[in-house]
Amino acid sequence: MAESRKVAVIGAGASGIVTARELQREGHRVVVFEKSNQLGGLWVYNPRVETDLLSLDPNREIIHSSLYRSLRTNLPRKLMSFSDYSFDCAENGSRLNFPEHEEVLRFLNEFAKDFAINELIRFNTEVVRVAPVEFGGNRWVVESKSEELSSEELFDCVVICNGHYTVPRIANIPGIHNWPGKQIHSHNYRIPEPFKDQIVVVIGDGPSGLDICRDIATVAKQVHLSTRYSEIVVSKLESYENLWNHSKINHVDESGEVTFFDGSSIHADIILHCTGYKYDFPFLETNGIVSVDDEGRVVGPLYKHVFPPKLSPCLSFVGIPSKGVIFLGSELQAKWIAQVLSGKVLLPSEEEMLADVEDHNRQLEEAGIPKRHTHRLHPHMEYMDWIAAQMGMPSLDPSLKEMYWSIYKCASEVGFANYRDLWVFENLTQSSL
Repeated sequence: MAESRKVAVIGAGASGIVTARELQREGHRVVVFEKSNQLGGLWVYNPRVETDLLSLDPNREIIHSSLYRSLRTNLPRKLMSFSDYSFDCAENGSRLNFPEHEEVLRFLNEFAKDFAINELIRFNTEVVRVAPVEFGGNRWVVESKSEELSSEELFDCVVICNGHYTVPRIANIPGIHNWPGKQIHSHNYRIPEPFKDQIVVVIGDGPSGLDICRDIATVAKQVHLSTRYSEIVVSKLESYENLWNHSKINHVDESGEVTFFDGSSIHADIILHCTGYKYDFPFLETNGIVSVDDEGRVVGPLYKHVFPPKLSPCLSFVGIPSKGVIFLGSELQAKWIAQVLSGKVLLPSEEEMLADVEDHNRQLEEAGIPKRHTHRLHPHMEYMDWIAAQMGMPSLDPSLKEMYWSIYKCASEVGFANYRDLWVFENLTQSSL
């Protein structure tokens, strides 16, 4: 007979609500803790920004979401679906293949409604402490607060789904502490209007940096996009009169000058850091068994990015990997956890799991992959197939894999600025033949 456990899920974003569903399907008793007044996590747009635009002040009011108003998904709706719940909502009668963030939030709310997840969620309830009752035991205390009330509750297991797009990482640039201009992290970027007629340097050419620099270019005097590479030659981006590509920043100085490795320099008004985020679990107390490295890039040790070997299966994480097909990946992780907790699927021994973590790290090192990419599983497919196999499930649908790679190829060929619209056009053309 399958075992039923009392499980706390921390966070009601996409990974939290799909985790709650899978746990409930396996007969577990689930409580979801959500500190805001609604589900959706990072997909909830908040026009407010933090008072400290670099988010360094520990006493600031923290705004959870990092959404900017113009954001669209990087993946088409087919790859934003769950395995048995299709993302097929219509947007004003037209179907954008790469939907806007408002539509993603509606999709998540519909999912939660259809599977009665809202009944499991304690809204406006912040988790302030998660700790084992005793090390080596299998009971966890979850301390939470809502309004002025605090409470402690015991759980058999805890699944952490709090996301990792809230605590910014800032670029470490020589001279930055004496640079006199304004600085902001993309976590606090919402709309382009405040950048009107300004000269802006955007650091980081990841998806958000590429999106935001083009957003700002509609109103700014000049936008200079700095990549992580020092060998890039300065060049103007196609279709833009005021947007330039640069190499990595060499240094900045107190005159307001920003100097790049390509030899060019610019007197800028604003530096915008699109430099990513840190993993952060301020509530988690494990006596150092689970830790986040100094730069906030690596959580470990985690077996297959989910289970800490010494604390498994009673502590687990969903949504740690970056890149790839995130919604489906989180769903598979959640299914795996739910079946491990019910006894249907067994984990290896602690020693075997630790050896697997060490082997993963050694493979990264031998391949010359920086440690900061420990959880970057692009393209994520083999990982998802491996988890599916643990539960006797089939591999990911080959058509989804083909779709992912066709998008990746399209983005590589036509550039990030245009691939969403061009890929839609190509597929619409094919489907109309």
